Amino acid sequence: MFNDIGPLELVTIIVLAVLVFGPDKLPKVIQDVTRTIRKIREFSESAKHDIREELGPEFKDFEFEDLNPKTFIRKQLDNEDLGLKEIRNGFDLKKEMAEVTDAVHGRDSDTSSSSSGGIDMTKKPELPDRDDRPPFDADAT
Repeated sequence: MFNDIGPLELVTIIVLAVLVFGPDKLPKVIQDVTRTIRKIREFSESAKHDIREELGPEFKDFEFEDLNPKTFIRKQLDNEDLGLKEIRNGFDLKKEMAEVTDAVHGRDSDTSSSSSGGIDMTKKPELPDRDDRPPFDADAT
């Protein structure tokens, strides 16, 4: 429950508790807080049990931790019945990006995939001919 509290923070909380409640009342306050936390946990467990009973036997494997989206997705990705591992492993991002790059530059994807798969940085870029540009129109700008 308090996994992310460090030793310095714990000491600070203890010192503040002693200053606020005093050394005489501090044990009673600690007992009241622990009793309240215990009651909240019991209420939570009772609510979980009631929900499981209401759902019926079809949901006997239902876990409330599965309602967390990260846990649900992780569990579904590990499920072998769906075949998602084969899809994920069959997806080659570098090849897809090379094909997209080739399509943008107007190159044939078969010739570039047989080479290094990247852009040749040693070649100078091809500049368009001066005559291919549209005429400059000062009024349009």
